[in-house]
Amino acid sequence: MEFLVLLIVTLLISIAIASLVIFFFRKPTDAIFARIIGEDISRAWRKFLTFALFVIGVSNGVSIRKLGRFIDPVKDGAAPPELSPQFWGLEIYRTIISTLGGMAWALLIFFIVALVAFVIVKRGESKKQNLSGD
Repeated sequence: MEFLVLLIVTLLISIAIASLVIFFFRKPTDAIFARIIGEDISRAWRKFLTFALFVIGVSNGVSIRKLGRFIDPVKDGAAPPELSPQFWGLEIYRTIISTLGGMAWALLIFFIVALVAFVIVKRGESKKQNLSGD
């Protein structure tokens, strides 16, 4: 029972944090997609990015190894951890930080790739203007 409660709580926290991050980054990512790849296909890419961020956030926030100690405590050679208030506080904090950390790396990679794509698009537009201006 303790395993199930811990799983549900960490899963819900990870989903809530991932939802907040996705909400706050929706407008910037939409603007980037619209500028770089155009309005038509940007919706599909936004949906993919949203899905990827949820997966990354939840997979980083829910610690399978920690949950595994509740299922098979003999493997570690000790009894399963007690769910004390200190344990809950630490586990909630770890879930929040792990979720945010995973999503921050994913968004950093996205924005670096978007910056490179933006530079390429700008150069292409600049060359078109130079050719049509001559």
